[in-house]
Amino acid sequence: MLELDTIAAISTPMGEGAIAIVRLSGEEAIAIADRIFKSPSGKTLSTVASHTINYGNIIDPKTNDVVEEVMVSVMRGPKTFTREDIIEINCHGGLVSVNRVLQLILTNGARLAEPGEFTKRAFLNGRIDLSQAEAVMDLIRAKTDRAMNVAIKQMEGRLSNLIRRLRQEILETLAHVEVNIDYPEYDDVEEMTHRMLIEKASNVRSEIQTLLQTSQQGKILREGLATVIVGRPNVGKSSLLNSLVQDTKAIVTDIPGTTRDVIEEYVNVRGVPLRLVDTAGIRETEDIVERIGVERSRQYLKEADLILLVLNYHDELTHEDEQLFEAVRGMDYIVIVNKTDLTKKIDLDKVYELASGHPVVTTALVQEQGVDQLEEAISSLFFEGNIEAQDLTYVSNSRHIGLLSQAEQAIEEAIVGIESGIPIDIVQIDLTRTWEILGEVIGESVHESLIDQLFSQFCLGK
Repeated sequence: MLELDTIAAISTPMGEGAIAIVRLSGEEAIAIADRIFKSPSGKTLSTVASHTINYGNIIDPKTNDVVEEVMVSVMRGPKTFTREDIIEINCHGGLVSVNRVLQLILTNGARLAEPGEFTKRAFLNGRIDLSQAEAVMDLIRAKTDRAMNVAIKQMEGRLSNLIRRLRQEILETLAHVEVNIDYPEYDDVEEMTHRMLIEKASNVRSEIQTLLQTSQQGKILREGLATVIVGRPNVGKSSLLNSLVQDTKAIVTDIPGTTRDVIEEYVNVRGVPLRLVDTAGIRETEDIVERIGVERSRQYLKEADLILLVLNYHDELTHEDEQLFEAVRGMDYIVIVNKTDLTKKIDLDKVYELASGHPVVTTALVQEQGVDQLEEAISSLFFEGNIEAQDLTYVSNSRHIGLLSQAEQAIEEAIVGIESGIPIDIVQIDLTRTWEILGEVIGESVHESLIDQLFSQFCLGK
């Protein structure tokens, strides 16, 4: 365990609430808490058993005044999250009270923790590896049950264990090659033939490719789909946003051009998190404010992962509708023909022709008809035929995806080299590079500056 100073921070969200928690971690955590804690029984925190919660008051040592009535958890290392001594002070959840407790802790010997420093210490002290540490933040930010399950599995070490197994397989192969090179006269050591080397390298490549195949779904679960609702004015875009969010977030009127800016909301659709964007109706307009909204709509359209293209069942297809189909060509999109409760004027055969095989869903959003079919279409578009999150190791982190892609390329170069008859000792270079890249995923070969950057993205107190 590293010798680090004692840190403290508020670990619950700021604001009014039932309780707030101030956390300390470090060699002096218990001693610092003892300076400001007074128990009715006269016991000190240094004498109580580990992993117990103790009632008492926080006092100001200078005046002996009672500051807060608290429950204090005492957890001695190494059986703690950071593998250091940890104190958690549970006090009333008000801004003034929790800040007074924190200030007393800081003036009595602790240092204010940096963002993510508790989790960073867990990593530095060997409690978790880097991929598990990153999963902690994924769990905090999870917006659906599916995303939460992926984060929990990664925290439990599912990805870490798989990466370690692959690295061990590469290491054993490299060791076998070294023995063959250094001691060719040894008859009792099986020769590492090109066929055996290809077999082992191909197995590693296959495992890496399987992980990368989950990356699109994993990244969606972690970050959400940037989903943009587009269409001409007054086709029902704002009604669609309200239906998916199940709240009145956008103004709905019969007046074209009501939505003049971009409205964003997160919504859970069958376990798929959508970052839903309702845009201004795309049309030519002389209104300066509406024109700015239209330009923003076009920009969001370029950056979207999924497009919900809304048409009006009660209107004939227009040139502007056809232009929208052209604008979303090559993207993932779903066509929504809305207002089916009104008289049909649209040419549905033409709609299917323009959709070119993309899903087409009919809705009457005012009557809340067709929303279930739309949600099913969204879920099927990205997850149809895939194993559920709990049955598969998902890769969701952009850093991990990038490193695994590099590892796949390195092992591919090794296989090409073997098949080309390149000497085995030369092939070793690519195998070693694959082993090192996989080590970066779990933090066994990673630069200190990257570690600092990753943990700086965590919230304070975690």
